[in-house]
Amino acid sequence: MNLSTKITLSRLVLAGIILLLLLFPWIDIGFSFKTFVIKGRIIIDTKYIIAGVLFLIASITDVLDGYLARKEKKESEFGSVLDIMADKFLINGVLIVLAYQGFIHVLIPVIIVVRDILLDGLRLLAAKEQKEITENKLGKIKTICLLLGTTLILFYNLPFEIWGIYLAEIIIDIGAILSVISGISYFIELKNKLKVEELKF
Repeated sequence: MNLSTKITLSRLVLAGIILLLLLFPWIDIGFSFKTFVIKGRIIIDTKYIIAGVLFLIASITDVLDGYLARKEKKESEFGSVLDIMADKFLINGVLIVLAYQGFIHVLIPVIIVVRDILLDGLRLLAAKEQKEITENKLGKIKTICLLLGTTLILFYNLPFEIWGIYLAEIIIDIGAILSVISGISYFIELKNKLKVEELKF
């Protein structure tokens, strides 16, 4: 197992820890995270700050493992599949939790998850026809927006929340919009590669 794959696995582990941290009923075991107030109106739960730090580290590994794989020329099919799984587990998992806990609109993770399911179906169809769907720039920008927006959400959109600038929500919304647009572009790419009339959009 090369270094980039080990880093990808560490992202999976971090994603599991973050979800456990956010979902576990800590109060049931008599434990509570400290809270404090900023500007008399922003209530900060340190549980989300800790999750934000871990999420930021996991996001960095997403960039690092790809860079190392390309640099060491050790990109593998297993590593690519594992990387996709780690990204989905990290981003989609945290977005679903944040929607459940009322931090973001529930429509955001619905859009992301449905898009990913449809894209997985396209990948299976492409593989069956021995074609490959390459990641485009919109897909990469979408991922960056979701990682950045989710990090800001976990950090309570600070310091922008103090100034009334809802930057985290804006970036998350852009990520969701790009998810739809990039998903359509993948569909068009596959349609053009397969050149079949059945794939009409």
